[in-house]
Amino acid sequence: MFIGEYIHGLDDKKRLSVPAKFRKELGKKAVITLGLNKCLSLYPTKEWNAFAEKLSKLSMGKSEDRGFSRAMLSGAFEVEIDSIGRILIPDTLKEYAALKEKVVLTGVYDRVEVWDEGVWRSYKSQMVSQADRMAEQLGERGVF
Repeated sequence: MFIGEYIHGLDDKKRLSVPAKFRKELGKKAVITLGLNKCLSLYPTKEWNAFAEKLSKLSMGKSEDRGFSRAMLSGAFEVEIDSIGRILIPDTLKEYAALKEKVVLTGVYDRVEVWDEGVWRSYKSQMVSQADRMAEQLGERGVF
């Protein structure tokens, strides 16, 4: 399970150091793709395969299902974690997530999200300010 928040720098070759705690669960190869809210999602291969399987079951007859599946699958890249724990972020994904120098890696249970630091800070601030309201709604759905 991935949890926590880590800030790392993106080097001039678009390589990102993955926290040691995350590397253990990711293994030597992982899959990185578009995430929601302008972040990237980094999956261990096993989790990616499970997610891709769910995508394969979406209806080809529904435009939104086709579009979502296409975006996630066509935006995915297999990445290798090098001997010192770095991955290479493809240009298209770096541009999508507007990654600059400082990057935040957040553990989100079955995946790691990769955010530009400024985008993450803004998003997190907004979510924290709404936490009480969201907790009430989740309580109504039996989460709490």
